[in-house]
Amino acid sequence: MIHFKKGTAALLALSLLFSLAACGGGDPVPTTSATPQPVPTQSEEPEPEDSTEPTMPPVPLVPWGPDQVVEHLFFHPVIAYPQWAFHDCPSSQSQKEGLDDWMVTVEEYNKILQSVYEKNYILVSMNDVWSEVTDENGVARMQRNTLMIPQGKKPLIISFDDTNYYDYMLEEGFTSKLVLGSDGEIWAECTDPYTQETFLTQDLDAITILDKFVREHPDFSLNGVKGCLSLTGYQGILGYRTQNDIDIGENDPARPAFDANREKERAAVRPIVQRLKETGWYFGSHTWGHINLANSSMERIQRDTRRWAEEVGSLVGETNILFYPHGARPDGDHDQGENYGEQFKWLQSQGFRIFASVGISSYSQVKKSISAVICDRLHPDGTTLRGGRNGKTLQQYIQFYDCREIIDLESRPNLGVTWSW
Repeated sequence: MIHFKKGTAALLALSLLFSLAACGGGDPVPTTSATPQPVPTQSEEPEPEDSTEPTMPPVPLVPWGPDQVVEHLFFHPVIAYPQWAFHDCPSSQSQKEGLDDWMVTVEEYNKILQSVYEKNYILVSMNDVWSEVTDENGVARMQRNTLMIPQGKKPLIISFDDTNYYDYMLEEGFTSKLVLGSDGEIWAECTDPYTQETFLTQDLDAITILDKFVREHPDFSLNGVKGCLSLTGYQGILGYRTQNDIDIGENDPARPAFDANREKERAAVRPIVQRLKETGWYFGSHTWGHINLANSSMERIQRDTRRWAEEVGSLVGETNILFYPHGARPDGDHDQGENYGEQFKWLQSQGFRIFASVGISSYSQVKKSISAVICDRLHPDGTTLRGGRNGKTLQQYIQFYDCREIIDLESRPNLGVTWSW
């Protein structure tokens, strides 16, 4: 039975209706209903509103120009159950340390959001920061746009890699999928690894937490923007196993059942995708198979890109954003200027215009001889929260938060820190 966690029944008032298509041919997970709450009555006549009460003037918008940096942070899915993920789950020690390297916990994520909000950052869309224009000669090039943002604010992009809810995540203390409630909001399905209780929550998943934060702090978002979801495809998307299995032949006896279950999963995820788009989320490719684009053959890149378009793009729509898996760049280093390999030029020919890697700053460069932008993102995670190899990440991230105040050393493995100033 699925339950609502942390008072969510009172928030919904009516039952949450969501699709829980079975994975691997199993039985559907049952839904549950919340008892409607009575509407409170008033014993006294409400006093009329004072129409003379002064209102706050609107905050003026000011330009943020092409020469001003737009910061970019990215996260992997957040760890809902740190004790389980880092200590109690049956995974290998190296796997647990991998989670420590690349993830943050729910508590750390909440602190980071609060800190960047207090430091006056405001969420903006990558597609507003850069756009493609065509000159008088019919040549298309990307350009950095001037943003109009509230006075006193600083623009910030947030993106999320691997929002696919992989099988290993379901076993290691993460939420398991996104669902749509009858309240029109996105919720996360989660199973407590200790009790095996399955419930819906908005408090244990990076996407739903940010949704709540923006509802509570609307001035944290420019025009309702949230973040970009970077998707692979090899285990479906958003917790739904929408991937095809090309090893099951057309005449294989297993094919009809596989196709029927896959279509159920695809049908179930479509309203989730639609609602995410309606509420400020947008999508980018992380390649279908999370492949290293810097050392993959042209044949492999072409096959992978087409498969992403068929299995993921057909659900989320076209995107011009490509997030490099492993941070591996097929475009060369920053100093290589306008020299591009054949792989990069082919990816650009497929419609990608914004190519995002990982770095120590929110670097970006608009290319001059091809319609493309390359950019770097900073990565809040265990590696940088601990100080990094050289202990310098404390300084690199101090404009967003103080690592010493964010990291949860009580929950994480005893691996030490390297902070220096």
